[in-house]
Amino acid sequence: MTDVELLGATPPAPSEPVDGGGTSTLAAYAAGHGLTRSGARPSLPAYTRQLWQRRQFILAYARARNAAAYSESALGQLWQVITPLLNAAVYFFVFGLLLKTRAGVDNFIAFLVTGVFIFNYTQRATIGGANSVTSRLGLVRALHFPRATLPLATVVMELQQLLFALLVLLAIVLGTGEPVTTSWLLIVPALALQTLFNAGVAFACARLTTRLRDLQQLLPFLLRTLQYASGVFYSIAKFGKNAPEPVRLFLEGNPVAVYIELVRGALLHGYPVPTYAWPLAVLWAVVVFGLGYVYFWKAEEKYGRG
Repeated sequence: MTDVELLGATPPAPSEPVDGGGTSTLAAYAAGHGLTRSGARPSLPAYTRQLWQRRQFILAYARARNAAAYSESALGQLWQVITPLLNAAVYFFVFGLLLKTRAGVDNFIAFLVTGVFIFNYTQRATIGGANSVTSRLGLVRALHFPRATLPLATVVMELQQLLFALLVLLAIVLGTGEPVTTSWLLIVPALALQTLFNAGVAFACARLTTRLRDLQQLLPFLLRTLQYASGVFYSIAKFGKNAPEPVRLFLEGNPVAVYIELVRGALLHGYPVPTYAWPLAVLWAVVVFGLGYVYFWKAEEKYGRG
């Protein structure tokens, strides 16, 4: 029995030029009998539908990874909150007290903690997304599924951690004297836009690290530089006004700084949110997510090979 018969297709009639017709004839024959190349990249709409069909798996996978991440530590998932709080304490001492970046900033503690938590979300989603494919090559090579589920599940996992930490952030904001206002509701669209942005970055980094493994070592340094440019522990409005114009524009247009500004504006009463912040937040989210998603999809056939 021939390979074609094993696949359930009808063998060609003697008159069909399979052997001498070249690649185009073989392709036409395969298409005519419903045969497709194994592991071929689907169209973008079809790929998106496959991803949507696996939304329950993405959520369950993210929850399972969250539960397993701190399973061996005594405090468990409390480290999701303790780590950024310890970072905030160090930043308060170094920048707030020693370098006096708190000068002119009302409620610097809430200002600082908000910046640390929101930046930490993008930082962890980026690093986790970069490792999402390369750290699971066994799964990628063994099963056929949309590879985009891996970086997307990583971002969902980090979002779940942020929502848990957000309870502590809100408690700190209230404890420092901030009132509960309707502007707190703006946290929802701000974090939704940041999540789209984070997913786009995770998609791009996931593909890049499959070919450039050294990027995994370089990313922490790049993100640390981004942290200093994102106004986490200082006011961009204050320090940027005396900076050269290109530097000021970079500080104000930095996407992570924009999302930090939006959340601060939502939580801190009377905190002035720049007029450009919401339009820029939407632009960064849509453009980065769209480009990152398409960039990742184009290499769908290559993941796990080589």
